[in-house]
Amino acid sequence: MIKVAVTDYTFDSLDIESGILAPLGCEVVGRRCKTPAELIELVADADHVITQFAPVSADVIKAMQKAHVIVRYGIGVDNVDLDAARAKGIPVCNVPDYCIDEVADHTLAFILALTRQVVVNCVDVRAGNWRLSVPLPAMKTLRDMIVGVVGFGRIGREVCRRLSAFKCRVLVSDPFVPAGEIESLGYVPAGRERIFVESDIVTLHCPSTPETVKMINAESIAKMKQGALLVNVGRGNLVVTSALVDALRRGHLAGAALDVCDPEPIPADSPLRQMDNVVVAAHVASTSVKAVRILRESAAGIVARAVRGEPLPNIVNGVGRNAS
Repeated sequence: MIKVAVTDYTFDSLDIESGILAPLGCEVVGRRCKTPAELIELVADADHVITQFAPVSADVIKAMQKAHVIVRYGIGVDNVDLDAARAKGIPVCNVPDYCIDEVADHTLAFILALTRQVVVNCVDVRAGNWRLSVPLPAMKTLRDMIVGVVGFGRIGREVCRRLSAFKCRVLVSDPFVPAGEIESLGYVPAGRERIFVESDIVTLHCPSTPETVKMINAESIAKMKQGALLVNVGRGNLVVTSALVDALRRGHLAGAALDVCDPEPIPADSPLRQMDNVVVAAHVASTSVKAVRILRESAAGIVARAVRGEPLPNIVNGVGRNAS
């Protein structure tokens, strides 16, 4: 049997994956690995590996004796050591197009929750009060605001399309997209520094890379407007959590909405869990019945292509030939 090792998963079962791969002679072996030792034991003799959140480190990859591909359940691949996989000749593939609308919708939900103080007012009414629960200036009109979107990939573009309906001014920062293309779609191309300085709301939609990790830090926050808002549905390590907490406590930032954080889960004693001006979610922006089904079918489909010896789609570490 061909062994397909699933390092971790948040689904009830792996029936979808098995349904696709079993007819090809594969046995899907799923675990919810918590330690490097558990990961190494699982993947050592695996022909193919699928991972969700488990840290597939250089040591874990070194232990892979015959793996032909590593597939990530999701868009980001920061939990996989791409250099180590490249050095060993193992292609790493992601699923880049399964949750675009879900994350874009969640972003707008976060923005509106912050600007209209939805959570604070709801909690106050449940406590028995019937009033405006925040100072009047905290109730914002999105049309009057400048929104800075960092990252103009699939999700960033959908966020911008949704923002257009609210008639706010949208600045876009993405070094890989020509300024003319951004302008042609009705948005304002801007460098990251300009985003920080001019935006009333900054929303993050870029991957975790050496250039973006910790981009929101004490220095960049200091450049942001007094009372600005931050939304992060990208990756937790884009933000220095201690700097964010400090800025929220001082009131330099008026609020934040976070689907991701560094670390995850947010520690039980973290101030972020208690602050009235923070909206948090447990890394769920990508979820819907449809999105999860597409994600699982796509990941299994990539492994199926590897089993059949076909070119692989969505290779992110430059190993092998991408499917056309």
